[in-house]
Amino acid sequence: MPASDDLMVRGRAALDGHAWDEAYATLSQADAAGALTGEGLELLATASYWTARPDGAIEAYERAYAAYLEEGDRARAAMVAFRIAEQHGMRMSIAQAQGWAQRAFRLAEEDPTWPVHGWLIWVQGLMFWIMEGDFVSAIERYDEAIAFAAASGDEDLAAMSLHDKGHALCLLGRVDEGMPLLDEAMAAVVGGELDPAAAGYVYCGMIGVCSKLGDYGRATEWTDATLRWCDRHSVPAFPGVCRVHRAELNTFHGHLDDAEAEALAACEELPRYNFVSGLGPAYYEIGEVRRRRGDLAGSEDAYARADDHGRPPEPGRSLLRFAEGRVSAAAAGIGRALQELGANHCTRARLLAAQVDIALADDDIETAASAADQLDAVVAELGTSSLRAMASTARGGVLAARGDAEGALASLRRARREWQQLDAPLEVAEVRLRLASVCAALGDDDAARSEARAARLAFEQSGARPAAERARRVLQQLATDDERPERVGRAFMFTDIVGSTDLIGAIGDEAWEDLLAWHDRTLTAVFAAHGGDVGHHTGDGFFVAFPDGDAALRCAVEVQRALAEHRRSAGFALAVRIGVHAGEATARGDDYGGAEVHRAARIAALAGAGQIFASRSTVNDATGGVSVDDVGEVALKGFTEPVAIVRVSSA
Repeated sequence: MPASDDLMVRGRAALDGHAWDEAYATLSQADAAGALTGEGLELLATASYWTARPDGAIEAYERAYAAYLEEGDRARAAMVAFRIAEQHGMRMSIAQAQGWAQRAFRLAEEDPTWPVHGWLIWVQGLMFWIMEGDFVSAIERYDEAIAFAAASGDEDLAAMSLHDKGHALCLLGRVDEGMPLLDEAMAAVVGGELDPAAAGYVYCGMIGVCSKLGDYGRATEWTDATLRWCDRHSVPAFPGVCRVHRAELNTFHGHLDDAEAEALAACEELPRYNFVSGLGPAYYEIGEVRRRRGDLAGSEDAYARADDHGRPPEPGRSLLRFAEGRVSAAAAGIGRALQELGANHCTRARLLAAQVDIALADDDIETAASAADQLDAVVAELGTSSLRAMASTARGGVLAARGDAEGALASLRRARREWQQLDAPLEVAEVRLRLASVCAALGDDDAARSEARAARLAFEQSGARPAAERARRVLQQLATDDERPERVGRAFMFTDIVGSTDLIGAIGDEAWEDLLAWHDRTLTAVFAAHGGDVGHHTGDGFFVAFPDGDAALRCAVEVQRALAEHRRSAGFALAVRIGVHAGEATARGDDYGGAEVHRAARIAALAGAGQIFASRSTVNDATGGVSVDDVGEVALKGFTEPVAIVRVSSA
């Protein structure tokens, strides 16, 4: 075999193995030797695209087109002309996209059986959708493309057409018909049936639909499955716009650091692929994260950049005005956004939920009630789980403002349960703060304090400092005379079950409740045996204060040993991570606050399943003789100085 042919074989093998850099280098070497045919140039185009060289991809496709014509393979030339049109379309180079698409149409007239026909039918559906907003005609074209794909065996075309038909049905309000098609297309992604480009299109589109509908549970489930597929097949997690969707999911689940990292990475990647239209949503997500953290100036800048790139900055900008204390400006901004929106019900729901919060703060109960009524109507039409939770939260706030504490209690408890099922800790915490006020109005001060404490802790763990401060003020208002603040030295422990969402899905709600009850009984007994004062639940774990570091460390070791013993005897056990840190904090009743508590929570978040992490200072001051391994100095979010961390052995 000639050396040039060998390079082609090696390049194709690298592409098949998704070794993009190796494929690009090998095929470029073959190209430099003048050895690439039309097929080889098409492979080089693919390698160029997946190594973030979009201009190189178009150039290689153009050369492949000419080579195929010279070789007499007009069917492949037609397909490559379509691919060039597709590349220009993604970059919003409309004139060039139309020119190459027309060239593909002209060639395709020579033979109605060529594969390009199915894709040209698909793109007609896309044009009906984008240019005319005619979803019915688009669906008809997608049905034709699906039939063509079935006859030709083109799995990529089948999945993309199925996805787009489902998306169009959802936009027509026929969500019950559209979602099963989207799920079916995603099954082809995680089943490894598609080319990476088609898989990325379907995945990114699915997450986008879920975002519009507020169906974060479905989005999270498919994201987890897709990332597992990416790991198995050495495919990079889809860049660019897909990162923006993942950023939104991370914010929803309270992972603010991860959310900002994904959005910033998107801002780096999108220009390289010339997908500048995605920069607006990326900057908007950055604004959302920074607003929640209290970086108001950074949030303002991000929202302005989103606006510059075509993404309206609402409701974020109005909520920013609200956070700045400019309630009238916030009310005017959200009202204007609703007037300008039109008929986009999905976006309207988010604007209405924000309007409820702003109007209640402005003592405008009439506007808040009207917005809540409109939100109920959107939920009745779309019916997704997060929109229901959003509506329950809004209704609870309105009922509380009207003095109907019992009605507000029922609505807010329903909202808390709905947000918890979606694993949305920041939303749960916001509802808990409202519940604290309602419980206090009903005379149940213990429940009020418990809700406010849990809210403050959730905000602290996510790094949502302004909200944590609001929760702290609520706790101060709820404090009894015998709960005056006092500075005390304690060792603080945070525990958390790892992978609880996946486990619930695997064993079901009833079995999960039984397992969680065993977990709670076992751990609280161990805490009590070591003098631990259980503050409250922290989602799937506990916050516990101990008299000293010795007691906390011995307790942590015993907890992990109890879980390991259950694993040996029962064949399984929950995986729990633990963090321990000793320091001085402010005690008010059975609650503790301050920087050292925050530090303990951050240390716990570093640990993995079955691990105990502690600050080196806590271990050094203890006399229990625990065995440790150095992790090193770690920068903790919100603290200027790094903290020396050790891993405590439970063997």
